[in-house]
Amino acid sequence: MEPKRTFTREQLHYLHLLSKEYPTVQAAGTEIIKLQAILNLPKGTEHFLSDIHGEYEAFLHILNSCSGEVKDKLNELFGDTLSQSELDDMATLIYYPSAKLALVADSTENLDDWYRITLNRLVQLCRWVSVKYTRNKVRAAMPDDFREIIDELLHTRPDEENKKNHYKIIIESIINIGQAGEVIEAICSCIKQLTVDHLHIVGDIFDRGPRADIVMDHLMKSHSVDIQWGNHDILWMGAASGSRTLVATVLSNSIHYNNLDVIETGYGISLRPLSIFANEVYKDTDLSCFTVKLTGADAEHYTEKDKLLSARMYKAITIILFKLEGQKILRRPEYGMNDRLLLDKIDYQSKTVTIDDKVYQMEDCDFPTVDPKDPYALTAEELQVIDQLTDSFRHSEKLQKHVRFLFSKGGLYKVFNGNLLYHGCIPMNEDKTLLSFQLGGIERSGRDFLDFAEKTARKAYYDKRGTPERQYGLDFMWWLWAGRNSPIFGRDRMTTFERRFIKDESSWAEPKNAYYTHYNDMAVCEMLLQEFGLTGEHSHIVNGHVPVKAKKGESPIKGGGKLIVIDGGFCKAYQPTSGIAGYTLIFNSRSLRIVSHQPFESRMKAIHENHDIANESFIFERMHNRVKVAQTDQGRELQARVEDLMMLLDAYRSGAVAEGHK
Repeated sequence: MEPKRTFTREQLHYLHLLSKEYPTVQAAGTEIIKLQAILNLPKGTEHFLSDIHGEYEAFLHILNSCSGEVKDKLNELFGDTLSQSELDDMATLIYYPSAKLALVADSTENLDDWYRITLNRLVQLCRWVSVKYTRNKVRAAMPDDFREIIDELLHTRPDEENKKNHYKIIIESIINIGQAGEVIEAICSCIKQLTVDHLHIVGDIFDRGPRADIVMDHLMKSHSVDIQWGNHDILWMGAASGSRTLVATVLSNSIHYNNLDVIETGYGISLRPLSIFANEVYKDTDLSCFTVKLTGADAEHYTEKDKLLSARMYKAITIILFKLEGQKILRRPEYGMNDRLLLDKIDYQSKTVTIDDKVYQMEDCDFPTVDPKDPYALTAEELQVIDQLTDSFRHSEKLQKHVRFLFSKGGLYKVFNGNLLYHGCIPMNEDKTLLSFQLGGIERSGRDFLDFAEKTARKAYYDKRGTPERQYGLDFMWWLWAGRNSPIFGRDRMTTFERRFIKDESSWAEPKNAYYTHYNDMAVCEMLLQEFGLTGEHSHIVNGHVPVKAKKGESPIKGGGKLIVIDGGFCKAYQPTSGIAGYTLIFNSRSLRIVSHQPFESRMKAIHENHDIANESFIFERMHNRVKVAQTDQGRELQARVEDLMMLLDAYRSGAVAEGHK
């Protein structure tokens, strides 16, 4: 006879709590069986994207197509029975069901027949993509309004004689009561959710592209997502937290690239205080260095008066920015950035500036608000303007909702299913050792420093307003954006001043951290993985931030296959450099696959002409055996749950815990 198991006081306390959820042997046993079945299923597909930069149409297309996974599933199931045009039609319907249904309704004579055929095909596809999930998980992916109908269709086989009539009646009833369109939309949504189990966004949702707010709206609807903060995300998060310096930076960048829709339309932030101030104070100044970038239709719609106002606003906010940055550098000497104090290095008589002991001619020294004796002091009018604008960022309900989501779902890095995800870099020295930082009064490097940096960034948003802790956090957010060797900036300096005022491009250099040389070394990548507790042949670093120059033959795979860079130029502004329109990564139970995308023309062309993003994909690593849920992070949590429930069973059977305990 086996000895009776004993339990510690802490174990008994936990088991009594657990027994409230599983009050009987049967309940605990049923849960164990269910969890062990899940552990033996193939892992779900992970989809990695980075550097979206507000390009919402291309982002949504890649999200809807799951980087070509939807079309692959269609080809697997229907490749031998449907023509290419039929497959393309079906793919577009899944990507954009509402818009495609409207087109079909206008152009199809026998709509009921089309509904009948389409519903049958979609049900087959939905059944196909759901095979590696439990019935409960598949049901959870179904929209609430049609869950029972879709579940019945998926589990009623039309090829079984005794079920054929039942299945047919369901389809006919859907059509007869006029709900075919709604059910089609619901099944399309379910297919996309089941095709990709989890979404990773490896930084830089904001800036450059037109509507980052639309990207954020869709991410907030995602069933399972994590986000690694990029430098442009931190910029907006800091502005929303109340950093005047980062508000000025956001506005300077947005005006420069004529990207104000996201501010004014997306987030409802009025730029009227800045426009009034700029028109009054900068009306007679030299604006030659502050021409706003206008491309395509923008250039045609802008009058000379519009261009003049934009240039004035751009110059006004940029001068405010340089002052605020200078104040921050002076307030935080530990940042070691005194060499970036440049307003006090200007010689107004000779129109020169001294940077690193070298004298440069300046293109513009016409700064009506700068006092050469106290160059970093804001005028009363500048102070009023930046305070008003900062309040607008802080009180934008939509922006605050998006930033709270970034804080709740995001961080500076993520360890997930054996891979390490981060946007920028792990700062390194030239000798391949980890770069140490003294920020916060303690020397830190690698993972320890990133943990400190993330905790400090959260202080900027969550600590009480007016406290030294919150102010430190706000200053630190700016350091993350532009500080020397920051892990999400990864450069020695940000030469915004030089690019605005100095014609000599040698002054524009922004040397990258040594990481960007050493990440080509497999041993270095393995060292970085070990720093975050990862080992093994199937562990990788997934990196964004620096576009891969594909047209020059650069590969996104670094470090002997241990590191993958997936920033290939989502943003249109970067595409001439990269030669493509972005990389994405797919990690399913069988392989890791990189997908390179060509530029996306338009949503309307996709809907009306079935124009998909041209892409090429290749598998760069196959798993020896199909990866099961048991081998994932979720699987380890489920296995721990099984062990707890096994202990509860022992407690019930030994009498240590009574069944039905309350």
